Amino acid sequence: MADPQRKKPALQVIREGNPGKRAIPHSATVPPSELTEPDWRETFHSANDPKQESVNSRCRSVASREWRRVVPVLQIAVGLGEVDSTVLKDYCISAARIDQCERELSENGLLVMGERGWQKNGATTIAGQYRSQLARYIRELGLSPSARTAIASPEPDDDDSDIWD
Repeated sequence: MADPQRKKPALQVIREGNPGKRAIPHSATVPPSELTEPDWRETFHSANDPKQESVNSRCRSVASREWRRVVPVLQIAVGLGEVDSTVLKDYCISAARIDQCERELSENGLLVMGERGWQKNGATTIAGQYRSQLARYIRELGLSPSARTAIASPEPDDDDSDIWD
C-alpha cells in the first residue's frame, strides 16, 4: 500500500492524471522536446592512426547504440527537454569509454609490464572512474530499478487489491 504521506513527483501526477484535483508538487519542469542524437564524430574524432581510428569508430557505435536505447524510454517515462541533452550525451560517452577500457583489459590483461616490473593496467583505474560517473547518471536519469523507486507507484483504485485483507 502506498504511503499516504509520500507525495508523487510532479511528472508522475501529470502523466497519470489528477482526479482528486490536489495541488501538484512544485518542481522544475522543462518543456518537452524531440532530442536529436549528437554527432559522435565531434566527440570521438577521426585519427590518423588506424588502430586509434578503429577504437574511436567503436566508441561512436557504442555511444550511438546507447543513445538509441535510452532516449525513447526516457521520453515516455519522464519527458525530456533540450536541457537534458548534455547529461544524456555524457551518459553515452561514459558507456562508450567503459567499453573501450574493457576491450583494452581483454587485449592486454589486468597487469602490464612497466618500467619497474609488473603493474596494474591503467585502464582499470579509468574504467572505475567512468563506472562511478555512469552510476551517477543512472541515478540521475532513473535508469535502474532502485532509482525508479523514487517515483511513487500509483495508488490502487479499490480496497480489494490488498492481498492481506
